[in-house]
Amino acid sequence: MERRLKQRRASSKLPDLVELVLSRSLVSTGMIQERLKVTKQGALNLIGELGLREMTGRGRFRAWGIRAFHVLMEA
Repeated sequence: MERRLKQRRASSKLPDLVELVLSRSLVSTGMIQERLKVTKQGALNLIGELGLREMTGRGRFRAWGIRAFHVLMEA
């Protein structure tokens, strides 16, 4: 994750998203919007930049997490 944070603008919300994801096993778009004060599209863009894995398998009400947590949940 640290590689993705290099050469980012000082105002980037990506470091804040990293902290949020590390503090919780799953995060939703709404949670990211509320905590980071970004729009829904902004939250989805940050999720894409960080490379989080979608964990619910749904089209709506999705939640994302770190790939390592996904492996532990399946075991």
